[in-house]
Amino acid sequence: MPTPSAPDERPRAARTLRLAVAQSTVPEDPTDRGALRAAGQEIRALMAEAAEAGARLVQFPEGALTYPSKHVMAAGPGGQLVPADWSRAAWDVLREEAESIAALAGKLGLWTVFGSLHPLTPPNRPHNSLYVVSGRGELVARYDKRFLSHTEVSFLYSPGHQPLVIELDDGFRFGFALCIEANFPEIFAEYERDDVDCVLLSVMVDDAPRARVAQAYGTLYNVWIGYSIPAQFSATAPSGIVAPGGRWLARCPANGRPALAIADIDLDSKDEDINMAVRHARPWRRLARAGLYDERIPTADPRSDVHTAF
Repeated sequence: MPTPSAPDERPRAARTLRLAVAQSTVPEDPTDRGALRAAGQEIRALMAEAAEAGARLVQFPEGALTYPSKHVMAAGPGGQLVPADWSRAAWDVLREEAESIAALAGKLGLWTVFGSLHPLTPPNRPHNSLYVVSGRGELVARYDKRFLSHTEVSFLYSPGHQPLVIELDDGFRFGFALCIEANFPEIFAEYERDDVDCVLLSVMVDDAPRARVAQAYGTLYNVWIGYSIPAQFSATAPSGIVAPGGRWLARCPANGRPALAIADIDLDSKDEDINMAVRHARPWRRLARAGLYDERIPTADPRSDVHTAF
């Protein structure tokens, strides 16, 4: 893969994009048709709120329409786990709700990223996915979770196998990751090499350290991070937006209720930390990784080669 240019070298018409990151209530039983309908309704209400606030893109949690509990879908005799019976899921409701979300995205002119299950051809298990819907209401891409937990890969899902980078029509580039993938820094390093401006990390976990890891990626790779969690886990670590350099730009209330965090991805930001991260640290680290030091390593110098002398 060719080395991409530094972020501020790419021509673009717009230099600011307003991002909304949601925390919505995620149902854990894909057989509960009423809960799936309620999740879709809540997602659409938050979409309308995001559009009213001027957002260009809104991000929802992993499994925003449903993230099945292993105890619902893969419970066997005596509490042991068994392969999930996916025929029990209300696939018709999930599809209808996804289509309604896409239709509203087109009406609002709002790019919408939301988590759900993606059924495959039986006997293959579904993917755990993020759907990407454009502001024209078109499903333009799907990200399938590549790194699964032991339980997920053993009993629930088929893994995905490729990254996803989406460039909006105004030139902003987004990468995508799901939950446990926060523990695989190579995913975020790859997106940095692919010249993304922001990685959207959607999770289904009640875990404060995972939010700190998301914040760390803003520091390590000098990108914006959208961190979206279920509303029911927000008291531990609410949804939010991390700036390049690691500062939280906006966070939802930590009160267990649906909400939005909204901030601008501003490539011309005058904030000292963002300016340093995007226009200095990120290009410099690319140079360092590309062999900057190779010609400067001393050769045939015993004072360098011998490591057992003061």
